[in-house]
Amino acid sequence: MKNVLVFGMTENPGGVESVIMNYYRAMDRNRVQLDFLCNSDTVAYEEEILALGGRVYKIPARRDGRRAFHQALDAFMAQHAREYCAIWVNVCSLANIDYLKAAKRYGIPKRIIHCHNAANGDSFLRGLLHRYNRRVVRGVATDFWSCSDGACPWFYGAEAGKLPHYQLITNAIDPAQFTPDPQVRQAYRRQLGCEDALVVGHVGRFHFQKNQSFLLDVVSELARMGQPVKALLVGQGEDLEPMREKARSLGLEGQVEFLGVRSDTAQLYQAMDVFVFPSQFEGLPMALLEAQANGLPCVVSDAIVPEIQVNSNLYRLSLQDSPKQWAECVVNKALKAGRVDQAQFAHSPYDINSQVQRLQALLTEEAL
Repeated sequence: MKNVLVFGMTENPGGVESVIMNYYRAMDRNRVQLDFLCNSDTVAYEEEILALGGRVYKIPARRDGRRAFHQALDAFMAQHAREYCAIWVNVCSLANIDYLKAAKRYGIPKRIIHCHNAANGDSFLRGLLHRYNRRVVRGVATDFWSCSDGACPWFYGAEAGKLPHYQLITNAIDPAQFTPDPQVRQAYRRQLGCEDALVVGHVGRFHFQKNQSFLLDVVSELARMGQPVKALLVGQGEDLEPMREKARSLGLEGQVEFLGVRSDTAQLYQAMDVFVFPSQFEGLPMALLEAQANGLPCVVSDAIVPEIQVNSNLYRLSLQDSPKQWAECVVNKALKAGRVDQAQFAHSPYDINSQVQRLQALLTEEAL
């Protein structure tokens, strides 16, 4: 059995964390085992990781003190680096590549940087660090992975395709978890008090990238069109309270449910009628793949990479289009199309069952 060290898990069970866990669950853990180096006290999926045989190591975050961070990182590598054939670093920017630098210094032979975003969601300073580290990372990483080809130019620069050992790693999921279930749908709609409503769904961190402010404007337009609408917003983040206030200012208190972080997202998709995702930018969003695995009609921003489209009932609109135009698309196109059969998703490159063997071989350099 080979061991791989993973960085990328935080306290938030978001998209990156979901990608890692989907692959980890599906791996042959008699051949490869993952351990996790984290910089938060609470780690998403920690109990499940331990149950699957992985170990979770925690060190201070760099933002809480550079000296303590570097001391802890060096101490960890000095004690454990020889145990690993590879380090797999999953990040949304290159602002911090210290894990790769330490891995090189302490002799981990395979050092993978994995891109999970297509634009800067960080501060101005972290944006500067990202651009500087585009050059530096080429001297410390051995393998360059990305969630989509469309994300590469921002993340790695214009010459991304010429990087050594470049690989497109799809954000794969298990579609069986999202199979439509009429009984679950009925039960959840009853529980949420939306049996007779048009249920608009959204799953994502409350952050300007996800653009929930525009989504609330769309919901307001749907209500103005006379639709008995209910919006289910799943997630947490720094923009949560401003969005609560905006919902109140639009008179949507009874029509928008802020559900927080949920462990039953797969069941919540069943309750939805349409999934709306007006992001400013994305790598390859997991929530949108999950919604498509459920067959939901989706209305999404054309700022999202085009390879996200799997199903025929996904509609792309510009953020320059008005909220009213988005609402009209929801009613006149998405709802009329309805759910599609899961067969469309099963033949896509986002099914974990067709992808896990390839990723496992890439991590361990074994032949397929």
